Amino acid sequence: MEFHRGRLLDHVHLRAKDMAASKRFYQAILEVLGIPLGSHGPDNFFADELFVSTADPGAPAGRGVHLAFQAKDPEMVKRLYDAALKAGGKDNGAPGERPYHPGYYAAFVLDPDGNNIEAVYHGPAKRSAESVVFTA
Repeated sequence: MEFHRGRLLDHVHLRAKDMAASKRFYQAILEVLGIPLGSHGPDNFFADELFVSTADPGAPAGRGVHLAFQAKDPEMVKRLYDAALKAGGKDNGAPGERPYHPGYYAAFVLDPDGNNIEAVYHGPAKRSAESVVFTA
């Protein structure tokens, strides 16, 4: 068994009202990023640092969360944005350069629960490793 870390974030746990809609949305994004969906069941799924589970009955899903996925280039930002919209996301900022720092290229969508999802390319950079691999 292998677990990969370091390709996205440390970890993020989101709670979803509609698990099928959330799974469809995130599978579309993960496919563009080339990251496989980990284990999944009727109440949860994960991929690397992202864990999504159903919201507790009567509790609101996690509005106001901002989650930024790493993209390898501006084309991947565009593909992720398009895939997210096609999978039920809503536009929250079309692909383009942002003023945060030179070379910052990003797009924003809202997931089915209203979380702000970003795809970002920071410009040319060399990574020390593609991911950290834990084996058991």
